[in-house]
Amino acid sequence: MTQKKKGSKLLRFWKLLGPGLVTGASDDDPSGIATYSQAGAAYGLSTLWTAVVAFPLMAAIQQMCARIGMVTSQGLTGALKKHYPRPVLYLMLLFSTPAIIMNIGADIAGMGAVGNLLFPAVDASFFSVFFTVLLLGLIIYLPYARIAAILKYLCIVMLVYFIVPFLSHQDLGAIAKATFIPTISFNKDFIAILVGILGTTISPYLFFWQASVEVEEMRKHKKHIIVDKRLINNMEQDVDFGMGFSGMVMYFIILTTGTVLFNGGVHSIDTVEQAATALKPLAGNLAYLLFAVGVIGTGLIAIPVLSGSLSYIYTETFGWEQGLDKKFSQAKGFYVIIAISLLLGLALNYIGISPIKALIYTAILYGITAPVLIAIILHISNNKRIMGEFTNKRSTNILGFAALIIMTVAAVALIYLQLLG
Repeated sequence: MTQKKKGSKLLRFWKLLGPGLVTGASDDDPSGIATYSQAGAAYGLSTLWTAVVAFPLMAAIQQMCARIGMVTSQGLTGALKKHYPRPVLYLMLLFSTPAIIMNIGADIAGMGAVGNLLFPAVDASFFSVFFTVLLLGLIIYLPYARIAAILKYLCIVMLVYFIVPFLSHQDLGAIAKATFIPTISFNKDFIAILVGILGTTISPYLFFWQASVEVEEMRKHKKHIIVDKRLINNMEQDVDFGMGFSGMVMYFIILTTGTVLFNGGVHSIDTVEQAATALKPLAGNLAYLLFAVGVIGTGLIAIPVLSGSLSYIYTETFGWEQGLDKKFSQAKGFYVIIAISLLLGLALNYIGISPIKALIYTAILYGITAPVLIAIILHISNNKRIMGEFTNKRSTNILGFAALIIMTVAAVALIYLQLLG
């Protein structure tokens, strides 16, 4: 194959990528990076295998959500509203709203703190306000196609995490063993970190975003597009690549902190800025700078996804005009909810709720809602009356039910550890 043909093939594949890539990248937000950094610093390479296990589960659930959006031409909330009792929908609102806002708050705080590390003369709170205003302006004033393109290219920033581990010596044999041979310690702290990893990788807000943004994507291309097997196959490739990319970023963050920090005697990391600061004397300035820049890049991807998913949930629930492809004057309620969620997230930093507590509360709320939502997604995806010929394949159902069982066990463990343990 000539270089020209290779380049053309890569370009076509890049154009094919869209919502799946952005969704996957947003999964590795600053709060997720904090969780992975905690795992690596505390337990070395012992949790590397979780990236391998999580990938097929994430991909299966997100593919189902995307298919629901494409086939029904409405988001997950719209499907819930149409086919399920209203109390189910309102319970999702009750649990999702505070979880997403606290997640936004934790991400804004993480970006602000890392901005302060890069420019110590500027206070972290200034950076938090700056990033909030910047994101709000971009989301409101840019059309969906431009936002999607920006988010897609921002994903490239996350490649820095593929470089950082190799700025120091690595034991490839130990890495391979930890990747493919699961290690589990049956103690409270280790189980808690496993549950935390699952909670931050298989997050309910991603379910809502994936379904709704697939509808947006179809509107962007054609008003009346026919869903066929080719379109579904393209979507599955996009989702698989996005979730694979997310899993690789997760893997390399655990690898970085599990070798550099753990081996350097740093075993307690609570925030992303602590992880970045600890890397500086152990792995050098380049590793520190790349890690910090990656945190800001992931925040710029994740926060529009978080706020957008919350807005889709509310506007679909109440039948308001919605969509990032619409101007502010056409969907005021949609953009007002985005603005409120960002401002409330920012406000959490000033009312005494620490980012760490916000992450814990978020994990609990996600833990409660994830199994219920996964069960509903499985039910919708296997309902021929709703999905027609595009119901789940057997392999998708196996992975989906595995995710349901694992997330249910994780939810019970999380609630026990945080509230009773």
